[in-house]
Amino acid sequence: MTPDTPTVHASAVALRLCGAWRGVLIRGASGAGKSDLALRLMDIGARLIGDDYVHLWTSSGRLYATAPARISGLIEVRGLGIRPVTPLKTASISLVIDLIDHAAERMPEPQGLKLCGVDVPLLQLDPRPASAASLVIRALEAL
Repeated sequence: MTPDTPTVHASAVALRLCGAWRGVLIRGASGAGKSDLALRLMDIGARLIGDDYVHLWTSSGRLYATAPARISGLIEVRGLGIRPVTPLKTASISLVIDLIDHAAERMPEPQGLKLCGVDVPLLQLDPRPASAASLVIRALEAL
């Protein structure tokens, strides 16, 4: 990492779809459910990149994420504490999830944002419903 590599308060996981790892950056306030959604995605095949904080950088017009060395391979499991997992060192971020504390719009217009100069699709999601992890996968498949 370089000194100008931003560190963001987020969790990141990657899912293997159509033979490629597709990263998801999960953003939200402390206690919003970032780690919980990451765990649910991991239960259905995702790999942890980083929990709570990740470094972002760009290469060839793509956004990438990795965990800071001191927390690599660790995830908070509410009620059980910090637990080790085998992480995926890095992945290209295909989707950003912003966690919200209310029901998302039923038929939202596609959204995006620019992170580190790269346009990335954005999905606002209430992480509490059981379907939240499935919605992330459907959103990735639609890209």
